[in-house]
Amino acid sequence: MRFMIIVKATATSEAGVMPEESLMAVMGAYHEELAKAGVLLDATGLRPSSEGWRIQYSKGQRRVIDGPFAETKELIAGYTLIQVRTREEAMEWARRFPAPFGEQAEGEIEVRQLFEWDDFEPGPALDRFRELDAGRH
Repeated sequence: MRFMIIVKATATSEAGVMPEESLMAVMGAYHEELAKAGVLLDATGLRPSSEGWRIQYSKGQRRVIDGPFAETKELIAGYTLIQVRTREEAMEWARRFPAPFGEQAEGEIEVRQLFEWDDFEPGPALDRFRELDAGRH
């Protein structure tokens, strides 16, 4: 089972303020634990939305919308992707996740399970995705 631990953005992260060395050390230690346990798949921070864009789809048309985006609470500042045996194991790792912006700062993480190929109906389109996935490993 794969889970994404999503770090929600704040006004500070959207301003591009980089984390202090002490926070980097705590995050590094946590991610080392994940790696030693064999559950870490990927982890990184994201640049502010001012450096990004969205593609909006409507009635067969696509429109590019440049950042920044107003609703900071709806943005992602980073993520950690883990693979564990159970939902409970994912919950335990998430409970240990360091406060993303420091112990004294406001912050929030969200945890979501990823779909696996077996969650989808079999068919030729799914087979193509499975082949792509197999080629990456």
